[in-house]
Amino acid sequence: MEQATRRGTRRSRAVLALVTAAALGVAGCDAFGGDSPAPSGTEAKHGRPSPKPTPVWDTSPDSVAAVGDSITRGFDACSVLSDCPEVSWATGGSEQVDSLAVRLLGRAGAAERSWNLAVTGARMADLPGQMARAVQRSPELVAVMAGANDACRETTSAMTPVADFRADFRAALRTLRQALPKAQVYVASVPDLKRLWSQGRTNALGKQVWKLGICPSMLGDADALDAAATQRRETVQDRVEDYNKVLEEVCAEDRRCRFDGGAVHAYRFGTEQLSRWDWFHPSVDGQARLAEIAYRTVTAPTW
Repeated sequence: MEQATRRGTRRSRAVLALVTAAALGVAGCDAFGGDSPAPSGTEAKHGRPSPKPTPVWDTSPDSVAAVGDSITRGFDACSVLSDCPEVSWATGGSEQVDSLAVRLLGRAGAAERSWNLAVTGARMADLPGQMARAVQRSPELVAVMAGANDACRETTSAMTPVADFRADFRAALRTLRQALPKAQVYVASVPDLKRLWSQGRTNALGKQVWKLGICPSMLGDADALDAAATQRRETVQDRVEDYNKVLEEVCAEDRRCRFDGGAVHAYRFGTEQLSRWDWFHPSVDGQARLAEIAYRTVTAPTW
């Protein structure tokens, strides 16, 4: 009887040992992931070096499409009331500008693998359609500059509501993502329209061109400084700031989108950077400054 009891005790201990070992095995598997063995020795103390992750943002994309409005078309940079895409900050081939595409792809590469799909007068509501045309080219980078015309309306009440602006921008990015999930997006902030007014109003010719209908919500009655005119310009300025906040927030939702951090809005355009025909749109020199800002943003190693 005593011998049988000792045999039973030994069997119980053996079963307990097996159960304990199994439990430790399961715990070890959970602790270190999957079926990988637990590290030991030097590896346990220091850990294996992790491979460097592939960066999400490529600082040297191989093709560029540009969407947006008259600024990207080089409007009034070369002649009065006409586009001049050759000097566009985004895709132009002019040596005076060294566009974003030229800086990224070289002059020959830009001529072959960059496309300017912007339209003078376009607003954010037009961007989804432009983006749909852009995806047909399968660009690795899409450069966006839009929003000025949403604020440049006949009256402040006609400006695009912020909620609509946000919905249209999201729709444009969704159009891109559905077709090209890995394409990158550079988004320029809307320029400081009030500063453009303050600079351009010093030129008599420019003010005459403004009367043809260029950004009347900001530029109308250019010399008026009464309370109503001041309030009107402040209303436009506030709306531009709201638009820029939307561009920043929506872009931040997309890991392959870079906003310029407000750099275009903050740039202090002087008379040398403004068209000598309308003193509002960027001149050739102004286009070059926009290209510099875009290139700096796109090629920044971290963000």
